[in-house]
Amino acid sequence: MSHFTKDDKLAKLIHANHFLLPVVNRFGIRLGFNDKTVGTVCNEKEINVNFFLTIVNTYSNKDYFPESELLSFSPMLIVDYLRKTHQYYFEYLFPEVERRLNRVMDGCKDSCEDLQLIKGFYGKYKEELSKHIDEEEETVFPYVKAIVYAYEKSLKLDNKFLSYSMKSFEQEHTNVDQKIYDLKNIVIKYLKPGYNDNDCNAFLFAIFQFEKDLLDHARIEDKILVAKVKELEKIVKHG
Repeated sequence: MSHFTKDDKLAKLIHANHFLLPVVNRFGIRLGFNDKTVGTVCNEKEINVNFFLTIVNTYSNKDYFPESELLSFSPMLIVDYLRKTHQYYFEYLFPEVERRLNRVMDGCKDSCEDLQLIKGFYGKYKEELSKHIDEEEETVFPYVKAIVYAYEKSLKLDNKFLSYSMKSFEQEHTNVDQKIYDLKNIVIKYLKPGYNDNDCNAFLFAIFQFEKDLLDHARIEDKILVAKVKELEKIVKHG
């Protein structure tokens, strides 16, 4: 599969993969970019073009690994992007999934016990994912910032971070795909009749969209952030 380059028109990326729309928004890019290339838009917005291409190519190709580009941008760019993604989840995706689920429940003509179970399953999943996101915001991202600071200033790492490592993050990293897959599977296989088809499909479409974004998000953390910070750890911790 070919990769997007700085010479591709930005509109081409959206036509090729419309799931990139919220990704592009996280860089502060809004629709209406005419026939400008990726390079031109990034230059106008003062965006690191190598970082932008790394993100959009990672989202578009699950086998993409930007080994040669990893040295060209700071891990803090990745952290900033991931924080904007977390914000997108809490401000849009979670509320959108819940709005669509509530609409299905409001239109249910039977006892709807199965929908109550689905709502409970989703609530537990949201709680678990929110806890994982909090762990990233409160532990992982401050650690990355400390590593980058120590590397850039040629200083020793703050003692409070010495016992942590990106290996710890890899071991603790939640396998987000399985439970959201289970939620999809319950709706597809076991939901009893009595719901509105269009409302239920809209709810399921939202779950599919959330799942894709979460998988891509996890891949960025695993393939880009972890790989980048591990290289800095070798220098900062072991000289």
